[in-house]
Amino acid sequence: MKKLINSVESVLQEQIEGFVAAYSELRLHQDPLFVTRADAPVSGKVALMSGGGGGHEPMHCGFIGEGMLDGACPGEIFTSPTPDQMYECGRAIDGGQGVLMLIKNYTGDILNFETAAELLHDGGTAVATLVIDDDVAVKDSLYTAGRRGVANTVIIEKLLGAAAVRGDSLDECAVLSQKINNQGHSIGVALAAGTVPAAGKPSFILAENEMEFGVGIYGEPGIERRPFTCLDDTVDAMFKTLIDHGSYQRTLRHWDRQTGGWSEVRQSKQQLAKGDRVIVLVNNLGATPLSELYGVWFRLSACCAKFGLIIERKLIGSYCTSLDMQGMSITMLKVDDELLSLWDAPVSTPALHMS
Repeated sequence: MKKLINSVESVLQEQIEGFVAAYSELRLHQDPLFVTRADAPVSGKVALMSGGGGGHEPMHCGFIGEGMLDGACPGEIFTSPTPDQMYECGRAIDGGQGVLMLIKNYTGDILNFETAAELLHDGGTAVATLVIDDDVAVKDSLYTAGRRGVANTVIIEKLLGAAAVRGDSLDECAVLSQKINNQGHSIGVALAAGTVPAAGKPSFILAENEMEFGVGIYGEPGIERRPFTCLDDTVDAMFKTLIDHGSYQRTLRHWDRQTGGWSEVRQSKQQLAKGDRVIVLVNNLGATPLSELYGVWFRLSACCAKFGLIIERKLIGSYCTSLDMQGMSITMLKVDDELLSLWDAPVSTPALHMS
């Protein structure tokens, strides 16, 4: 293993300190470790908080700022942050309108965010939650019960950030978050695995003619290992999977503000259909050249046109990574005029800026 680090033990601390030092609009909190806007709490606005294991940068701390997140909790590489990080972060960013927790559907994140939500509620902070599960590849992966939460998290953070700025209440933000989550679909592929510093070797080994189809952002397996032939065949297969597997029923847990406890809600993912308008994210999983992502975009745009999807907006680049994994993911979110208006609202964060 050859990485620009000093030691495995110091990776998170050194990298997060360097990140915050580079952006004066952020504030680093120690013991427990979390990051907020420098001007947090913002009075009169619902606060948005997310978090997760390191190795997915710029998600989540890179999306803290005006029009997006108010705070985020970084964990060690591929490891959930702890409940005390989430609790203190929630307290620090609450401007009086409550905190919406955006949780990727990974078992460790779910358990720790649930504990933090209960602590915040008991301490007098209004809380709502969203469990994000946009990965269509597999159900019940190594780290999940149900579908994984992956790159649609970035789009959700942007849209809800704009909704909070326009003055939506905590309940309104929670309802909107469920709508967005139900309309978003993602899938990823890997040509080579990333290397977790603590392991010192790639998470898995692929032959020269193989790819992991439906890979997770922690390097966990997808649908199957398939032969890798070329760009067009790969994008075509990903697009077909997004369309064919976009509709399913599942039960998600969320914090019920009426009862002050957890409840389970049955929800339906909405399959993409001809005529739908979409936001598309072509996302680098770590070590894929930007030039190759443009090739993916070119083929994907042709697939959408042939099927009858209308691409309204796009992002192409590194937004939800998996260390140095060589691969990419595609996210498609069905949108309407309201969601497009929220997408076009100004945002200013280290990793995403729109004026």
